[in-house]
Amino acid sequence: MKQLTIVVKPFRAEAVLRAVAELGVTACSVREAKGYGRQKGYLDRYRGSEYSTAYLPKVEITVWVTDEQAERLGEIVPKVARTGRIGDGKVFVVPTAWNEPLEF
Repeated sequence: MKQLTIVVKPFRAEAVLRAVAELGVTACSVREAKGYGRQKGYLDRYRGSEYSTAYLPKVEITVWVTDEQAERLGEIVPKVARTGRIGDGKVFVVPTAWNEPLEF
């Protein structure tokens, strides 16, 4: 088993979740997140004044999958999430200590 943490732009999250569901993943965790990297934030305007926003909105999707599903997701997710601009996101793959998911 592996844990995949997928960080994408908010408007690409639905497409990524559809791709995850098509591979047979039945459960995941989705969180709103903020982050920054090479895109360096942006200027925003609120009530007539400009201010700099260093942290941009992201969506973090965490799934626990088999090794085979992890390989396939590692190939599919970047294709689905990519917009061609800086800040598209990341996929982190971490091996887990157990081979079968625990059910409560």
